[in-house]
Amino acid sequence: MKLYTRRGDDGGTDLFGGQRVNKDSLRVEVYGTVDELNSTVGLTAAACRFPELVAVLHTVQHRLFELGADLATPRKPGAAETSAAGLARIGAEHVAEAEGMIDAVCAPLEPMRTFILPGGSELAARLHVARTVARRAERLCVALSRQEPGLEQVVIHLNRLSDLFFAMARRANQLEGVADVPWNPRKTKG
Repeated sequence: MKLYTRRGDDGGTDLFGGQRVNKDSLRVEVYGTVDELNSTVGLTAAACRFPELVAVLHTVQHRLFELGADLATPRKPGAAETSAAGLARIGAEHVAEAEGMIDAVCAPLEPMRTFILPGGSELAARLHVARTVARRAERLCVALSRQEPGLEQVVIHLNRLSDLFFAMARRANQLEGVADVPWNPRKTKG
C-alpha cells in the first residue's frame, strides 16, 4: 500500500465512518491539534531521562491516539459508545486515569506558594509547551461541543492532561535539581 492516496488533494478528508469533510473543518482542526499534542509529547519523551515520567508520557500518547480516533468519529444520538475504529469513547474512566497520574506526579512535590513561569529545565519547558497545546486542543474542543453534543468528557480529559503536563514540568524541575521560576509581578507605584 502506498503512503499517499491523492484523496486529500482537493482539500477534503475522510472521517471514520466514511463521511467526507473539508480539511479546515473545526473537527479536523481539533483532532489535528490533538495529533500535534501527541507529537509534542513524543518529542518531550525523547528528551526525558526519567523512567517515571517517560512511562506517563507513553501512556498519554496512547490515550491521545484514542482521543484522535474518537474525535474523527462523529457522534450520533443514541449510538454506541464506541468510535468507528471500535475504540471506546473518551469517558469518565479516562479522566480518572489522568487524575491518578496527576496525583502520583504531585506526591513528591512541595505545595505551590506562587504562580510559576513556564521554564526551569529544558524538559520542564517542553512539558509546558505540551500543556499549552493541550489547552488549545481543549478550547477547540469546547467550540466543537457547541455543534456536537456528547463531548463533555473529552473536554474534561483535555483539561486534566494540561494539568498533568504542568505537574510533570514541576516534577521534571525537581528531578533535574532546578528550581521552578516564580512569577514576580511588578508592583504599581501609587
